[in-house]
Amino acid sequence: MNPTTNSWIPSTRRVALLTLFALSSSALASYAAKPVTVSSPDKKITAELSVSSGSLTYRILVDGHQVLAPSRIGILSDGIELGEAATLGSTHTHSIREQYPFMGGHSVAINHANEATIPVTSHGESFSVDLHVADDGVGIRMRLPAKAGRKIQADRSSWKLEGEPTMWVDKLDNSYESLYRTTTLSQLTSEPMGMPITFHTGGLYVTITEAQIKDYGDLAVKRGDDGALQGYLYADPQGWTTDDAVVQPWRVTIIARDLTTLVNTTLVQNLNPPPSADLAKADWIKPGRSSWQWLAIGDPKQADQQQWVDWTNQLGFEYYLIDEGWEKWNDPWNALKSVAEYAKSKNVKLWIWVHSREVHDPEARQTLFRRAAELGVVGVKVDFPRPTNRDWSNWYYDTARDAAAVHLMLDFHGASKPAGLERTWPNVLTREGVRGHEYQITRYKRHLTDEHDTILPFTRYIAGGGDYTPTVFESKELQGNTWGHELAQAILFTSPYLCFGGHPRDYLANPARDVLTAIPSVWDETRVLPGSEPGKVVAMARRSGNRWFIAAINGGDTTMLDLPLGFLGKGAWKATELFDGSKPDQWDRESANLSSSDHVKKELSPRGGLVLMLVK
Repeated sequence: MNPTTNSWIPSTRRVALLTLFALSSSALASYAAKPVTVSSPDKKITAELSVSSGSLTYRILVDGHQVLAPSRIGILSDGIELGEAATLGSTHTHSIREQYPFMGGHSVAINHANEATIPVTSHGESFSVDLHVADDGVGIRMRLPAKAGRKIQADRSSWKLEGEPTMWVDKLDNSYESLYRTTTLSQLTSEPMGMPITFHTGGLYVTITEAQIKDYGDLAVKRGDDGALQGYLYADPQGWTTDDAVVQPWRVTIIARDLTTLVNTTLVQNLNPPPSADLAKADWIKPGRSSWQWLAIGDPKQADQQQWVDWTNQLGFEYYLIDEGWEKWNDPWNALKSVAEYAKSKNVKLWIWVHSREVHDPEARQTLFRRAAELGVVGVKVDFPRPTNRDWSNWYYDTARDAAAVHLMLDFHGASKPAGLERTWPNVLTREGVRGHEYQITRYKRHLTDEHDTILPFTRYIAGGGDYTPTVFESKELQGNTWGHELAQAILFTSPYLCFGGHPRDYLANPARDVLTAIPSVWDETRVLPGSEPGKVVAMARRSGNRWFIAAINGGDTTMLDLPLGFLGKGAWKATELFDGSKPDQWDRESANLSSSDHVKKELSPRGGLVLMLVK
């Protein structure tokens, strides 16, 4: 009898053992295949994490109908596909219900969600998957435990939308300054795309992006052969090595039944940790409007800085930004001190521009920030950061921390997409990461398309505030826009640090001066008005205190708008109405008494717009 075989086992016992093994294997397979299901608090959105053909996937259902088909989540680490050959463990669930102050299109963010943490084993390695399911969408991420010398090689995140959705996408650009365009899923090539990307499918608006990009590279997507948008770490093609735990950024799918719900989401911010108690109540963090010389004249001139401060004071703006070129002045830091002192006497606070290379080294950064703060500077615009690989993702956090330590606010320019950093570090008021007004000025000979401005509020601005530098009134700089289109930009393109791009002299002399200077940088309430359609026209009503502003921007075709005013509620409202005149640089200005039963009906010319200010 060969002791290396089991032929010596009695046949009845052998049958029993084989049966038991078969049952155990079947049970294990069944356990591994059983999806983990988490629903939103309102029970209308459901996310399922499951193992399909050995691969870790998730899908999203709305009202029981699949919106996101099974989509892969995984990380390639040390040559092992974590997410393949996977089994799921016992799930831990909890609920989140909180609200916090928000600077943007509304004043309060609500974070109400159900979360689950699911242990996963893949190729003998254990890690966790977090699911966050809210009434406005889903976040999912992997968390790998610390491991000495772990090599992160690739990210396997994907989104697979059902059907043939209309999409609003932009080509990947390291500084996120590409044009947004309208397309469909089948028309996509394998060209890399940045996020956020918004879809219209099955009567829903779906935006995909990511949140809390820290100690990890920024993600872009490409269309795969199966139609899924597959993520890849464009700035980390060789990956990185770490001894620390690895926390994948949240892969975010925002879901909205209408455009008002879409633009009011705070899912990206909600997926980030709250600030420290001291920072949450910091009285030195203040949103506001700023004048700025760079679009108007280029480099700042040392001799006319008091004039720029005076113009800022006359406009009633809180801030004045001195952009690139001040460092070339004679004795620049002392000159800056003089401007800051004069600005203080005029109730204007100063921001300055710096190149990211000047604040890349931690010691140099802390020294520069401390010196600026000691001179009375309140904010710094940091420009030209490198593409967001893992190291530069940490740089954003380190820079925010060091700025907060000396009470400085920040504007990251030439930056990657927002991912909710401003919740943890509210001194980060805004960032660029958008093709804004600098692409329209004549000296650059660049351009914006007819549809770009009408898409931005429903794509890029879903993730956070953007430094578009709006509103130019100089005739030669309109480049096909009208005054109405230009003024509406300052209302529609939200930025808690609202840096106006035009020359203050043009603002002060314009018949719309009273309306322009009344536009705030943050809002209490936002509604998207009927007739809005990404790529064609956008119209919104935004409230600040007891004032409503209505703004519309048109695309390339003549559009008739019929805007109901039911949101006004009871009472009469005095309206200042700014419609396009017979020429692009003219106003048709009217006054009216309006109520909630009224409608504003107006035909918009191509690249036209309108703005109304209503006071009760």
